[in-house]
Amino acid sequence: MKRALITGITGQDGSYLAELLLGKGYEVHGLIRRSSTFNTERIDHIYVDPHAQNLKLFLHYGDITDSGQLTNLIYNTQPDEIYHLAAQSHVRVSFDMPEFTGDVTAIGTTRLLEAIRRSGIKTKFYQASSSEMFGDASAPQNEETPFRPRSPYAVAKVYAYWMVRNYREGYGMFAVNGILFNHESPRRGETFVTRKITRALARIKLGLQDNLYLGNLEAKRDWGYAADYVEAMWRMLQQDEPDDYVIATGESHSVTEFLEEAFGYVGLDCRKYVEIDPRYFRPLEAEFLQGDASKAKEKLNWEPKVRFKELVRMMVDADLKDLTEMRHCQDVIRKLSNNNKTVGGKR
Repeated sequence: MKRALITGITGQDGSYLAELLLGKGYEVHGLIRRSSTFNTERIDHIYVDPHAQNLKLFLHYGDITDSGQLTNLIYNTQPDEIYHLAAQSHVRVSFDMPEFTGDVTAIGTTRLLEAIRRSGIKTKFYQASSSEMFGDASAPQNEETPFRPRSPYAVAKVYAYWMVRNYREGYGMFAVNGILFNHESPRRGETFVTRKITRALARIKLGLQDNLYLGNLEAKRDWGYAADYVEAMWRMLQQDEPDDYVIATGESHSVTEFLEEAFGYVGLDCRKYVEIDPRYFRPLEAEFLQGDASKAKEKLNWEPKVRFKELVRMMVDADLKDLTEMRHCQDVIRKLSNNNKTVGGKR
């Protein structure tokens, strides 16, 4: 049985990756941050009570800023594969918190690489690099395209990318960079533009919200499906030699196109509901990102299965279903409460 360690296991990508690896018979260890509230919704469906027999999923409290704990965790779990997905990954927030973003997103990767080196274990390491590193470089972007980062988040990812290259070439580590273009799903965080759109659309459709406030509608992104992309992560670590790969669909669409596809799917005109809020604009913007995943297709035999329209509609359907069920539950609770009050009054 192979053993994997996933940082950021409670995130969108971490949850899909954990599912994939458990399905392949792995023993999976996940790093989670301690909080006063549980933040495991994305993996609740695969979580098993730790007292159960034949347990294959283990969660460990820790933080990517704690190098000593990372070293202990890696040494104690002895993973065959490490998938480093944890980061401060919100581009707009990185402008407000550049120092924190650098500490977590950039130095966090170094801490893990050092933990591997110092522990002396043999493992394969995956670094979640980002298309944001390309910034305003000419599209389409591939593994040879120069980086021109346009945010503190992108700068931090460039730092982490080169640290992976240095540890690979300097210490002979099996360490790879997966340069993933934007990938979305119904599990995407609600502060990211795609999920912000589909969640608000569902609320508007159900009469729970009137408007949607956004920033730059002209930015173009190469949007794929997260569950497809974690398959590519796994394939990178199954190769005989470590290398870096761009993962993308090869198509680019603007935020406006995403809006039109989502609202049109449910028979609404986005122009009647969307308003611009200057607070959501970034000081610098990567205007046009479109990936060329030819290398991944050739060497990893990987291609995206879900395309743009299907992705948008999948996300809209999921949010409509979720909010409809939530409202139904609230209605049931309200009726039960009213019935109890009536019965109590008669008594």
